[in-house]
Formats: sequence, structure tokens, C-alpha cells
Amino acid sequence: MCTRAPRARAESQGRERPLTVHHLNELLLVCSLVLLVAVAAVRISSRSGLPSLLVYLGIGVLMGQDGIADIKFDNAELTQVIGYAALVVILAEGGLSTKWKEIQPSLPSAGALALVGVAASVGVTAAAAHHLTGLEWRQALIVGAVVSSTDAAAVFSVLRKIPLPQRVKGTLEAESGFNDAPVVIMVVALSHSGPVEHWYVLVGEILLELAIGCAIGLAVGWLGAWGLRHVALPASGLYPIAVMAIAVTAYAAGALAHGSGFLAVYLASMVLGNAKLPHWPATRGFAEGLGWIAQIGMFVLLGLLVTPHELGDDILPALVIGLALTMVARPLSVVVCLTPFRVPWREQALMSWAGLRGAVPIVLATIPMVADVENSQRIFNIVFILVVVYTLVQGPTLPWLARQLRLGEDADAASDLGIESAPLERLRGHLLSLVIPEGSKMHGVEVSELRLPSGSAVTLVVRDGTSFVPLPATVLRRGDELLVVATDPVRDAAERRLRAVARGGKLAGWLGTNGNGGGSGAGSGGRTRH
Repeated sequence: MCTRAPRARAESQGRERPLTVHHLNELLLVCSLVLLVAVAAVRISSRSGLPSLLVYLGIGVLMGQDGIADIKFDNAELTQVIGYAALVVILAEGGLSTKWKEIQPSLPSAGALALVGVAASVGVTAAAAHHLTGLEWRQALIVGAVVSSTDAAAVFSVLRKIPLPQRVKGTLEAESGFNDAPVVIMVVALSHSGPVEHWYVLVGEILLELAIGCAIGLAVGWLGAWGLRHVALPASGLYPIAVMAIAVTAYAAGALAHGSGFLAVYLASMVLGNAKLPHWPATRGFAEGLGWIAQIGMFVLLGLLVTPHELGDDILPALVIGLALTMVARPLSVVVCLTPFRVPWREQALMSWAGLRGAVPIVLATIPMVADVENSQRIFNIVFILVVVYTLVQGPTLPWLARQLRLGEDADAASDLGIESAPLERLRGHLLSLVIPEGSKMHGVEVSELRLPSGSAVTLVVRDGTSFVPLPATVLRRGDELLVVATDPVRDAAERRLRAVARGGKLAGWLGTNGNGGGSGAGSGGRTRH
């Protein structure tokens, strides 16, 4: 044994050392510090009007091989895998927060932008990249496809303080959720097979994958929503986990069925987000937290993948391509797609300038790198520079443009009512919890004037830290927290009435105001029978 031990030690020294608890401790320390810095940086980005993605990319660059930490990272395959996983979470969170009542009128125009608009944008941008910067047609088409996807998270991170008309907000939101799918299909096809000989073959493949993804996403979302509304889970914390698991299932099922997994996860999440599920505010907060983690992790990793000293030669081509995309391709696609729907020119102007690029283009730029496309590193560099520079230009100017176009004046300033529902399993009822927000017309209404349906009642009011059982003549105030008990048959009617009073006051029924617009943002709960 003595003679074999040195040999064993020598052989083990030639192998890579396995991951130990010490390595885990270091990794946890670094990741937690990065998260804390990123969370603190959100405050800076919100004050400056810049999308937070630039801050996260900057953190990754500072940690990279040309930065302070000098971390050498060049694994494009790992970046692509993590990027795809992050996009699934981001799209799921976006779908859960999408209000059906806001995007429903905008679906035709958003669908046109996601298909026809993307095609026009790819064509114009690719032509500019080929003729103005000298890129080969295959590389030019890949660049055009990669940068043709918009990012709603980037758009609304700078417009969240400006109320917009529902048509503008709904169109941008739906477009960003829908256009990822055709762009991903196009980039993968161009990266693995080059320019397609017959364009209609590629169009047919895109439409087929979109149809499969749409069918699977709607089916999984409907089945998941039905199950969560009819099966009471033993703990409220299980509902957020179940919702995210259903959304990821939609993506995986869509991708394995050779459909668009990204479209499937977005549609499934949108169905879940508008299904009035139990404990919805907790689910919404959980999904939002996962979305932040996904964005931070993905952009920091993309920043690590960048080598800043290699970007110099690609700055001018990126600026030229970005100028063609921003000033020609995007406005042209908006005009072509939205003019038939009689969208006013002011809204078209804002949506043309609001075509911010964010997570998707940089992640998609790793696809040609993994596929060993010629000059794929240059494609990645061009996309990275384009996203950073034009986000710096467009992001801070979007609020100013919206004010100049006077698009924030017609928006509804009334605050929506967040209602959380918890099923009362043995009592066959629900406990509704809500807080009267600023601007709600429920302020000044007496409890009796709520006129809740028979079978429901306000059982408790919490005001300034003190709880009391209200009388019929008790006047409600903003900031009050109400607990409403409702039996199963009248649970939905009670919530609709509460929302109607919040929007229209005590005369809501006569003024035509109703409470059917709850949606995902309202934090509504669902009906569960026991």
C-alpha cells in the first residue's frame, strides 16, 4: 500500500480538483455581494432614467478580464444556456403581469409588429449592415434578426412614472412578448444553415413553430389555472412555486414539441395572470423577485463574456447599424404595421422611439458563437455596443418625448385595487384582503354604501395600526386595510363590486363603472370549491 500511495497521489494531482465547500463559500459570498450591489444600483438607475440592464452589464464588465476582478470567462455555451433559462423566467414574469383588458384591443397591431414589423426591420437593418459596414450577407442577416426584438422591461423601466394610454402600453407590452419567438427561430435557422434558399420555407417553419407554441401555451395555462382554482394547497407559499412550475412546463413542452417555447411560456403565464388565482399578490411578488434575479444574473454573465479592449474596431459599424435600425427600420415597421389600424401619428412616433433593445438581443448574439459562425465574435461585439449605446440615448429621452407628445395626459389616473384572496377550506368561503390606495374613490364611502352582495361582508378594518369591527355607517379612508369574508357563490361578485366602487365611488353602478378589469395587476384571487 505504501508503494501505491505516491502513485495515487501523483495521478490525483494531474486531475482537476473537485468543487469543495470552500469553493461554495467563496461563490456564495461573491454572488450575494453582486446581488446587493445590483439591488442598490436599481436606485441609481431609477433616478437617472436609465434601464437597470446597463448597470448590471457594467458590473459584469468591471468583474471581467479587463476590469477590477480580472475574471476570465469565455464560455459562450454556458452563457447561452443560462441566458435561455433567464429569458424563460423573464417572459413568465412579463406574462403574469400582463393585463388582458389592456392588450386585448392591441392584439392585432401587436401581432403585426411582431411578425411583419420584425421582417421589415430585419430586411432594412441587414441591408444597411451589408452595404454600409461590409458584413457578409449571412452575418448581416444574423445581426438584423438579433437586434429586431424589443424589450418591454427596458421600455417601462424608464416610462413607469409616466401614465400612458392603454393602447400604447398594451401594444408595446404584447409586441415584446410575441416578437421574441420569431426572432429566436430566425437566428437559429440563419446560424445553423446560413441564408435560406427559399424564403417561404423559413416563413412556413416560423408560422408552424409559433402555432405549436401558441397551442401548448394556452393549453398548459388553462389546465394549470383550472387546477389551482379547484385544488386547495396546504400552504400559501406553494401557490407561487406551482405557478412558476406551470410556466416553465409550458416552455419545456413547447420546445420539446418543436414549437416556440418562448411563446408558450408567455401565453401560459398570461392565462395564469388573468385567472384570478388564490394568493395572487404573493405569487406576483415571488415572480417579480425571480425576474430580478434572472436579469441580474444574465446581464452580469453577459458583461463577463465581453472583452472591452476588443470592441474598438466594432464601435463604428455598431453605431451605423444602430442608426439605421433606430431611425429607418423601426419607424418604417411601425408605420407599415400601425397605419392600417388608424393609430395616431403621436402614438406611432413614441412607439418608434420606444423600440429599446435589452436582454434578448445580447443573449441571441451567443447563438452564432456556439454554432461557430464566421466572425461570430464580431457579431456579438456589434450587438453589445449597439444595445448599450442606443439604450443610453433612447432611455433617458423617452419620458421627455412622451411629455412632448402629450401622451400621458389621457391616461386613467385612478389607482387599481389590489385584492388578495385566501381560500377558507372548511368554510367554503374566501377571505379578501385589500388596502385602499391613494386616488381610490372608495375614500369617503360608508361601509353600507359598498352594497356588497348578500353572502359577503366587511368584517374588520385596520386603520393607523388599530383594528376594529366596522358599523354600516363607518366611513372608509385611504390607507385603510379591509378584510371581507365572502362565500363561494358570491366571491367574484364581491370583488367586482369592490373594484367598481374603487373606480367610480358609491354611484359606480349607476355611472356605468364596473369591476371587470381586474387582470393580473390587480392581484385578484380565484375561486376554489372545497
